[in-house]
Amino acid sequence: MAILGECPACHMKQKAKNKLCKCGQDLDKAKKAKKVRYWINFRMPDGSQCRQAVGSFEGLDPYSIEDARDAESKRKVQKRENRIFDIEAETKMTFNELTKWYLDLEKVKTLAYYPTLKICLDRVNEEFGTRIVSDIKPADLENYQARRKRQGKADQTIDQEIGAAKAMINKAFDNDLVGGETLKAFKRVRKMLKRNSNARKKILSPSQFNQLMEYLPLHTKWILATGFYTGMRSREILSLTWDKVSLKDRTIQLEAKDTKDREARLIPICDGLNEVLKGIPRAIHDDHVFLYRGNAGKKPGRPVKNIRKSLSNACEKAKIPYGRFTKDGFIFHDLRHSFNTYMRKAGVQESVIMEITGHSSREMFDRYNTIDAEDRREAVNRFESFLKAGIQNVDQNVDQVGNLS
Repeated sequence: MAILGECPACHMKQKAKNKLCKCGQDLDKAKKAKKVRYWINFRMPDGSQCRQAVGSFEGLDPYSIEDARDAESKRKVQKRENRIFDIEAETKMTFNELTKWYLDLEKVKTLAYYPTLKICLDRVNEEFGTRIVSDIKPADLENYQARRKRQGKADQTIDQEIGAAKAMINKAFDNDLVGGETLKAFKRVRKMLKRNSNARKKILSPSQFNQLMEYLPLHTKWILATGFYTGMRSREILSLTWDKVSLKDRTIQLEAKDTKDREARLIPICDGLNEVLKGIPRAIHDDHVFLYRGNAGKKPGRPVKNIRKSLSNACEKAKIPYGRFTKDGFIFHDLRHSFNTYMRKAGVQESVIMEITGHSSREMFDRYNTIDAEDRREAVNRFESFLKAGIQNVDQNVDQVGNLS
């Protein structure tokens, strides 16, 4: 059993006593700044390794080494008493009762995707609500997946529903409401969707962006421009208030509560976006940046909640395919892909891009960074230029290697 520290830069989990990460990050400095998350690593009675975030324990600070030691001590006692697999509560608790407990947790209520989480768990409860949690086996969950598939549901939807159930079971395990056998049953169920098979590749070109701006209502133009120039998520943009925008410093400061991953971000404002934001009038009665201006019969002054219809109409006029399930179709979230890709093409360091967009792992950055035909051509051109520029040196090196052999 051991305590691990997670590097805030590369996210590698390593011995908590390490002072320097392999990526060069100063871990001592990061620990003092409360940027190092702690994990405990222990072996289950069946011999399998288990890694658990300290933050998953109710009431414990994920950035505190003292709390990490408390979590480790708790698991040591359970292991010594052979109680990791022996939790009595689950022998009587139904899936519906566990759901009510989970959705009532204050920390869960603050999650940005709480409404979606509730919908997913409600759907799973239609199948397992009255079942005792410990009686649910992997085969039951796999049958659920198969039935949902026959009903015509997308793999992503099914994975989201099972994923919500897994998140609940993990939290219940951390709070000793279910045991290891139940935890294993849910963990053994594989996702329907193959890894990155649903990763979108659509990039909105600058010319397409300009076309859409011509056909969009004024309030939607502002929102589209913000997404294009910052890579912010739609929810982050629509909930943006003026107190988080500094035109003087040219920054947007998002607090942890404003972001999906619950981490604060500082987003720079470029010239193009600065001109857009400067042109938006501020309302006296509402601090939201993006408000309806009475377009299409809308009552003026209300915060904008959704721009799908405006975006769909503009795409139709600009002859740009629209929709997630349309071939080469564009959706607002593709602006995040576009921002990542254009920043990378502009030569911006990947670590800086990740800091702006809030991608916490290299895997997620790669998912949002699209390698296109232009990148491949550029790679071949550079390769060819290297050969042409250094052909004589290359030949000499080859000759020297040949002589040595």
